[in-house]
Amino acid sequence: MTSDECWVVAGLGNPGPWFGGTRHNAGFLAVDHLARRHGAAFRWHRARCRLAEIEVDGRRVILAKPQWFINLSGNPVAAVLQAYGVPAERLLVVYDDMAFRFGAVRMKRGGGAGGHNGVRSVTEALGTQDYARLRFGIGRPPQGQKAGQFVLQNFSESERTGLPPLLDRCADTVEALVVHGLDKAQTALHTAQAQV
Repeated sequence: MTSDECWVVAGLGNPGPWFGGTRHNAGFLAVDHLARRHGAAFRWHRARCRLAEIEVDGRRVILAKPQWFINLSGNPVAAVLQAYGVPAERLLVVYDDMAFRFGAVRMKRGGGAGGHNGVRSVTEALGTQDYARLRFGIGRPPQGQKAGQFVLQNFSESERTGLPPLLDRCADTVEALVVHGLDKAQTALHTAQAQV
């Protein structure tokens, strides 16, 4: 299988058990879910990432969880791309986004970091904004609470109840991207979102 058939899907989050269920770890949760769906296990890689490999319709997909703190995700992600010979055009970064309500999932290619320091780090390390992003809506903090405090809190009880179908939607979208490309994956995601 050549690198032309390979994708890297990098979920952003903070390593360690203290951060496991926090909103800032939505990217980790999404790639964990995709690995479980395909029966894959994560292992340590010298790029300072935990990696799992899956196959989607004959296409190789490397799932990556950078093991530096989220604001320093760029160098590990760039190292994985280099190790596997995958260009930025075949990178998907999955991360939490306060711009969207909890329950919303959006996909796009390129653009700014939108205030997300992990995405900014990836862009700086790659030297390009031209990669795909899957944004997991977490909503905005309540009035009077700082964004940094909000993202490092665990999902609420009601949000945890709603996580499984959202993680399924993320996994479906990743698979559609790998098999059918960005435009068709966006259309399928938009259709799925319109039905909820």
